[in-house]
Amino acid sequence: MPNKNEPTVDMTIDGQSITVPKSYTILQAASSAGLDIPHLCYHPELAREGNCRVCLVEVKGAKSLLASCVYPVADGMEVQTNTSSVREARRTVVELLLANHPADCLFCVKNQRCELQQIAADLGIRQVRFKGERKHAPRDTNNPSLERDPEKCILCTRCVRACSERQGLDIFSVSNRGFDSLVEPAFGLGLDEVACSYCGQCTTVCPTAALVEKDDTQEVWDALSDPDKFVIVQTAPSVRIGLGEEFGMKSGGIVTGKMVAALRRMGFDRVFDTDFAADMTIMEEGHELLHRIRNGGVLPMMTSCSPGWVNFVQTKYPEILPHLSTAKSPMQMFGVTAKTYFAERAGVDPAKIVSVSIMPCTAKKWEASLPKFWDSGYRDVDIVATTRELARMIKQMGLDFMGLPEEDFDSPMGLSSGAGQIFGATGGVMEAAIRTAYEVYTGKSLVKIDFMDVRGLEGIKEAIVDMGDGLVLKVAVAHTLRNAQKIVERMRSGEADYHFIEIMACPGGCLGGGGMPYPTDREIRLARMKAIYDADARMKYRKAHENPAIIELYETWMGPPLGERAHRLLHTSFAAQDGRVK
Repeated sequence: MPNKNEPTVDMTIDGQSITVPKSYTILQAASSAGLDIPHLCYHPELAREGNCRVCLVEVKGAKSLLASCVYPVADGMEVQTNTSSVREARRTVVELLLANHPADCLFCVKNQRCELQQIAADLGIRQVRFKGERKHAPRDTNNPSLERDPEKCILCTRCVRACSERQGLDIFSVSNRGFDSLVEPAFGLGLDEVACSYCGQCTTVCPTAALVEKDDTQEVWDALSDPDKFVIVQTAPSVRIGLGEEFGMKSGGIVTGKMVAALRRMGFDRVFDTDFAADMTIMEEGHELLHRIRNGGVLPMMTSCSPGWVNFVQTKYPEILPHLSTAKSPMQMFGVTAKTYFAERAGVDPAKIVSVSIMPCTAKKWEASLPKFWDSGYRDVDIVATTRELARMIKQMGLDFMGLPEEDFDSPMGLSSGAGQIFGATGGVMEAAIRTAYEVYTGKSLVKIDFMDVRGLEGIKEAIVDMGDGLVLKVAVAHTLRNAQKIVERMRSGEADYHFIEIMACPGGCLGGGGMPYPTDREIRLARMKAIYDADARMKYRKAHENPAIIELYETWMGPPLGERAHRLLHTSFAAQDGRVK
């Protein structure tokens, strides 16, 4: 948003007189005037590079056409965005890109979601005039989370900038020169051979299908088609506030009931809620925090439910591993509980259970694949699909998603609290933990349940919580790994004296995850965040420890939080990695 006190300039675009902030580029000025200049390398949340040249415009007095995404406005500037020379230049640039691009649009996972495809259609390109040698490079598929197809890369470098600017990881760079240029990890290594966090933020900005999530939908269909399998599914809190976007809803729509109905019609034997397991996570993590404070444990304690963050710590900052909470993520807590507690109560052979997770996060695919998560005696979570993959499956079935009735989750692992729901937003884990930790510590009811100090999209948030009896909790919340680095550096320098830190790898938290619908920007994240807190406000139970299903679980089967069974099933450990994620 422009600063109201910022100096402005007067200019004309396509004969329209406008006044815009002096800091604007021509592209921004055109957008403010309701003109959509096509672009590929430009992304509003990333540094500007101007390397694709699709956004060329004509400026009076300029010797050549100018890249509007990087060229600044000036007082008296006269811009034309639709002259014959501009149209021809744009068509030529896009045709050159298409000449070196696979012609498999009908089979591509980004079909009708591809920005290159859309721009080609908008420019009226029906054939490519340029023929010649095409660049060939092998696909990178040797990891559980992401697929990279260099042949579909258009060298826009959005992934390079997102990985560097948002996450501070610098996994990608441009190698070679000219026709041989490639965007890839150093030395041509695969993503499984470098310190990639698998967060998938690269997939959220890639305009083509050069970077996408690993598609596991066929594995889900195969499980559902096997009469000998008992297939259950859990859905993360962010899925229900993003899924509707794939079916034409505005961002921020809550489709919980329709999502449950769709999953039932797909053939799942039980439809459960990850929010139930988020309540379990709070029970364990909240008690762990208090245990560390009372017994001189390692502080600050840091959340461990974001696998992208955990990957980052293991590869970049292994010395702070003791600060991570040993509580498993909600997804993994659900997985192990489903194949022990639920299997026992339902009388189902756990060997026949296939546990499917629908997640907003590509890194969850990696997390579920780890050999250490077999605490049930079986692989705790068998298959992870993203929100986008679930949408594709619903479309494959031909379901009229928006016409489906509202249905409820199954019991017992479908009942949750608002605290579990807000796990999907940055600051949500912290707020949920405070709701429980305060009442466990004081034995008093928390009067002000909405903890506004940790809400919002500010990169790093700090707050103080007066727990009574002289205990004042100092807490911090950060989202994106770039901001996580700032927190860690504060700890290293001794500046930070926090008790508890929440970190999410993705911007906005899980609601901005690498597996959420395209596109994702700040306004969309804000709309999704509002939906999450609205859903929380409408819940019957808003604190994890008040969830009747959680109370029943702990009183009749699990035993006390941090107890022997809870420790064995719901907690884990972390180890340093040697520069790559394993």
